[in-house]
Amino acid sequence: MSEYISEKNNITKKDFVKTFWRSFLLQANFTYAKMQGVGFCVAIQHILRKIWTNDEDYKKALQRHLAPFNMTVAPSPLIMGISIAMEEQAKEEPDYDFEAINAVKVALMGPLSGVGDAFFWGIIKLLASGLALGFAQDGNPIAPFILLLVFNVPNFLTRWYGLKIGYERGQTFLGELEQSGKLQLLTYCAGILGMVSAGCMIAMWCSITCPLVFELGGAEFVIQDTLDEIFPRLLPLLFVLFDYNLIKKGMSSGKITLLLAIIGFILGVFNLIG
Repeated sequence: MSEYISEKNNITKKDFVKTFWRSFLLQANFTYAKMQGVGFCVAIQHILRKIWTNDEDYKKALQRHLAPFNMTVAPSPLIMGISIAMEEQAKEEPDYDFEAINAVKVALMGPLSGVGDAFFWGIIKLLASGLALGFAQDGNPIAPFILLLVFNVPNFLTRWYGLKIGYERGQTFLGELEQSGKLQLLTYCAGILGMVSAGCMIAMWCSITCPLVFELGGAEFVIQDTLDEIFPRLLPLLFVLFDYNLIKKGMSSGKITLLLAIIGFILGVFNLIG
């Protein structure tokens, strides 16, 4: 198990086996702030330590991979393998653009999740459930084992070979992107995609309205209806921009949460927001 995968960085097959098993903990510390980001970082943390022997470089690498990350879990090791390959490439190139690492992760999350959801949840899960139900209806005690076997064999194979292919093909794939100039374009587009995703999440998950109603000339004047006509979801956006400004000023997330709770309570008592 001590076979070297990368001698210059002392990365062995045992390190990849550890990443493979840690990939099953991708959602163990899921949060709305980082989603699977902590799990992703933990999965490759031991390899990052081997690549970046300097403490400051290692800390920066950990920060890179603590960025928000969210996708179907089974194909996620493919991105882990590519990320490891990119970190090795970054170590060799002094002027490497580190933003490209997360740009590639963001760009691959959507397409791989689409394929992963269709394959694992749309096909494999239904197939495994159907086979297991057939045995269960006959009272056969192997039914749950059939379910676990049929679902998990493709899952395990996808994880292991995805990690291997991501690492081995990552260098070639990224080299081709860089030579063609598409890596810079990908980085730029990923930034736009991230902002669009953030805007969608604000509109979907942040529900803040103004319940104030005035009577003008015998007719009701509903402030929220007027705001929706001028700028839909304006209040959620203003609150998010307010939070963002506090973060830029260095305020901790705990203090921001407490401040928002106080503001929300006061505005709620005076019936200014709903």
